[in-house]
Amino acid sequence: MNFFEHQDKARKQSRWLVLVFALAVLSVVAAVDIVLLLTLGVSNSPAGGWQPLSAQSLGQNLSLLAGGALATVLVIGLASLFKTVKLRSGGGQVARELGGSLLESDPRDPLRRRLRNVVEEIALASGVPVPEIYVLEQEAGINAFAAGYTPADAAITVTRGTLEKLDRNELQGVVAHEFSHILNGDMRINIRLMGALFGILLLALIGQRILMHSRYMGRSRGKNGSAILLIALGLTIVGYIGLFFGRWIKAAIARQREYLADASAVQFTRDPDGIGGALKKIAAYSEGSLVVAGTEEISHMLFADGRKMLLFSTHPPLAERIRRIEPGFKTDDLDRLAARLAAEQQPLKERTAVKDKARPGAAAAFGGAGWTGAGGLIDQIGQPNGEHILMAAALAASIPENVRQAAQSAEWAAEVLFYALLEREHEPREQQLLLIAQRMGADSEARVRALLTADQVPTAGQRLPLLELSFPALKRRPPEFVARVLAAVQELVRLDGRVDVFEYLLAGLISQHLWESQNPHLVRTAGNRTLSRCMPEASRVLAVLAVHGQESSAAATAAFRAGMSSLTAGEAVEMPAVDGWVNILDEDLPQLDRMRSSDKQRLVNALLLTVAHDGKTISVELELLRVSCSLIHVPLPILTGFPGSNFSGEFLGDHDGGCVGVAGNQTGHD
Repeated sequence: MNFFEHQDKARKQSRWLVLVFALAVLSVVAAVDIVLLLTLGVSNSPAGGWQPLSAQSLGQNLSLLAGGALATVLVIGLASLFKTVKLRSGGGQVARELGGSLLESDPRDPLRRRLRNVVEEIALASGVPVPEIYVLEQEAGINAFAAGYTPADAAITVTRGTLEKLDRNELQGVVAHEFSHILNGDMRINIRLMGALFGILLLALIGQRILMHSRYMGRSRGKNGSAILLIALGLTIVGYIGLFFGRWIKAAIARQREYLADASAVQFTRDPDGIGGALKKIAAYSEGSLVVAGTEEISHMLFADGRKMLLFSTHPPLAERIRRIEPGFKTDDLDRLAARLAAEQQPLKERTAVKDKARPGAAAAFGGAGWTGAGGLIDQIGQPNGEHILMAAALAASIPENVRQAAQSAEWAAEVLFYALLEREHEPREQQLLLIAQRMGADSEARVRALLTADQVPTAGQRLPLLELSFPALKRRPPEFVARVLAAVQELVRLDGRVDVFEYLLAGLISQHLWESQNPHLVRTAGNRTLSRCMPEASRVLAVLAVHGQESSAAATAAFRAGMSSLTAGEAVEMPAVDGWVNILDEDLPQLDRMRSSDKQRLVNALLLTVAHDGKTISVELELLRVSCSLIHVPLPILTGFPGSNFSGEFLGDHDGGCVGVAGNQTGHD
């Protein structure tokens, strides 16, 4: 399945979740009423035993049964609503509830610095904002999860055991697995599942507590004591019925998606030994993937089972997952691995070099994943490969250390955005700095100037990554501060009286990402509109792309027709005028964002055909392609091997059209 098919499947599973949740609630209600009937039988027995209710007595107690059913529905519904509202803060809220520690902007520990590097590289390669990063410091097992509604509010959390027991390739495999959940829509269904099932799981927790105290309650004499004991046992059973349904629902949704995420991780890294090695170590270490904090709630979100149970496990068996990645795998290999790990005396933290080294020949292993036509890039959306990650690593390494640390700092993130928007020429840049001082204060202006090392603004290839790197830190600032930043960004973009494509790209993505991070539960990554209803908007967006990418009107018309022919089955359509292209994109892209995923796929295919029509590309085309896709929630990976571009793609190219080469053997950075 490609990105768009995954999105459709996630939406269908959301609807299926509503149905099975309703059935689960009805089953729990029925169980509660049975408990009440049994309790009434005990209460009506003069000898303290149990006596079946007569039809008359049953009729007299229908109101009690109805009240019990209503109370059960209210408890489940209100608890689920409470949890859902609480989770509206996004993926970071889940991590914090479990005791996760936010990764520092400048981690001195080499293992945590390596984790940040790996997450940033995969995010840049995928074309999504860098998620927040958390560590469960108290958990020695190997595990991880991604949480959130959209990529804009995502958070990736790993256990301390993951950091200390996995090498870089294995860690990269685990993180790539979690990014697959982010990109394929799994994360949204997971967090909805967590909220919906909380009410049912709450009954299980109540039942467990009552079971713990049932012996004490059972010591009471007489029929009242028997009734209390029966209620205790009944509610415990009801709780476990809820737990049964919760685990069944989670297992039904999660298992196949884990196989798909494993396959995507291999696609991401081009290294089956990475995620395969991580799974083997889970099987070999005594702690395995054990997670103590909140395992029942988040079991369906974890990289591997957080507790040792066989009934309705949310994950496929480890051996089967490994075998799908490594067909020749034998379970005897785990015994040898366990013996080797036990013999190693030094902890991995001491054996890890401070600087990640590239594997010999890594660049060659990543080759062959370039441009293979519009269909080829369609398949890479949401599923970047090793070449994309290699490119992202080289790109991140090209950013000066002080600037990258500033981007990761909540105190400096806004200034990094301003820095990315600065003009090359001295006079207009001074006007921008003056505006920053007026809108954000003199301290903000001083910070931006401090980033101007040797009076150099960032290259075009570094600007978009700087936005994505600074995003996690910026979204943690208060909403009123974020609003001031957005207003200042808009003024900086329009200060010279014109908006170029790259400025539009940055401003559009900043606005979209920050709004979504503050309102994740309101975001819809697809709608129900059809392409036929949105054909006027689609034709105008294609025309904007064609005009910016061609030197003559005849060439622009030919490129437009190449893209439109894929939408109209070859029917000729006159190219619309695109005067005021900024307003066209502002008005039409939100309408196109409401299309179905399958129709978005057709639109993106048309955009790619328009760009590739003449067999060459310029940076402005690629920038427009990126912004158009991003604003309709289609994450476009770094474009390597695109017609007319070299290995560095658009992001290491000079904004005016030149390109800066990158060594092909860099795979990581500090």
